[in-house]
Amino acid sequence: MYSILFKDAVIVTMNPNREIIRGDLLVDGDRIKTIGETGKEIKYSQTKVINANGQVIIPGLIQAHIHLCQTLFRGQAEDLALLDWLKMYIWPLEGAHDPESLYYSALVGIGELFRNGTTAIIDMGTVKHTDTIFSAIHESGIRAISGKCMMDQIGNSPKYLLESTTDSIQESVDLLEKWHGRDNGRLLYAFAPRFAVSCSDDLLLQVKELADKYNVRIHTHASENEVEVAFIQQQRKMRNIIFFKHLGMVDENLILAHCIWLDSKEMEILQQNHVNVVHCPSSNLKLGSGIARIPEMLAKNIHVSLGSDGAPCNNTLDLFTEIRTAALIQKPLHGPTAMPALKTFELATLGGAKAMGLEKEIGSLEVGKKADLAMINMQNLHCAPNEGANIYSQLIYQVKSSDVTLTMIDGKIVYENSVLKTIDEEDIIDKANIAIKRVYRKADINKIRG
Repeated sequence: MYSILFKDAVIVTMNPNREIIRGDLLVDGDRIKTIGETGKEIKYSQTKVINANGQVIIPGLIQAHIHLCQTLFRGQAEDLALLDWLKMYIWPLEGAHDPESLYYSALVGIGELFRNGTTAIIDMGTVKHTDTIFSAIHESGIRAISGKCMMDQIGNSPKYLLESTTDSIQESVDLLEKWHGRDNGRLLYAFAPRFAVSCSDDLLLQVKELADKYNVRIHTHASENEVEVAFIQQQRKMRNIIFFKHLGMVDENLILAHCIWLDSKEMEILQQNHVNVVHCPSSNLKLGSGIARIPEMLAKNIHVSLGSDGAPCNNTLDLFTEIRTAALIQKPLHGPTAMPALKTFELATLGGAKAMGLEKEIGSLEVGKKADLAMINMQNLHCAPNEGANIYSQLIYQVKSSDVTLTMIDGKIVYENSVLKTIDEEDIIDKANIAIKRVYRKADINKIRG
């Protein structure tokens, strides 16, 4: 494999000193071999040279909560609160997925992610056919933690997604043993119980035991919606985070999406047990769920990262949109100094790496780390003038996903100059359009809505 040298770029390293370097970056194999300032010679041979003059290189963005299985449902469920959104559209559609529709749903999502500079994700699959999501991940080249969605709670899970506790656990373990660590560690597994509403205590206790055994993450939802919180309070006689603590689940391997409706005790539990919180601002706004208390969490050193959530509760998987929204929505509540640009950008890079447990490998551009990066053209009207501008503010407030010119994962270019390298874009769009018609008919949405 030849090396790749990026010449004369602005390199936003996100290293411990948060250095911004004007110079060259050499990738050798799947690692960053050298970073040098302009004028410092980097010796190389058999190297592809990319002229990066006028370009900015950043660590690849990391989506810490996403549903690739839902990309096919973009635009199919609008203007609804969370539980209605799930019951009337999303759960029926997920239940109607077949292996082919799920495969193309995943590839459409991954292709979109590559175009916006995302190099790594934490994904929650659906109940059935999750093996095909891993196939799409494997073939496309994206870095991912994924897992089969688990739903065994009788009465709280729709019949077309309901599974037995035994089957849910066994299928999850089978997938873990098949995929975890594949492609030199690019694919990892996480147990993915959907949320406390749809999971039994027995399932959650077994998940915790198995996650400890295999040393993998648990990825679930918590405290996204007030009705959900009230339901858990009534059903389990305690609030979400306290319930998870009661089961012994709260530690650094737990990834909780949303965490909007927390009381002070729950916030304390997150802080003391190093739990990973994923903030999904656009999804939370679109479903009317609320605004998470992110500045307060950060002040308490609670670990926070960012995610787009699924396409039908956001309509875009663009993490640049999430970064901008995450910064802006807190300012009317907490003042203009809330969510500084650098801190917000950290959530989408180093924050996501920490949530994945990969902070020693990704999240910053440093010698020896994985070559997961994106290159951005900032020589355009909506970024001008560049002279004297704060680059983190530009990345947060001005850069658009369309400015991404290259995405690299493990030292391999997966997107360059408007062309996806590992995905046939035209083909998957065609196949996705065919698949959604089939899935929608099978789901019989109008009948379910009554």
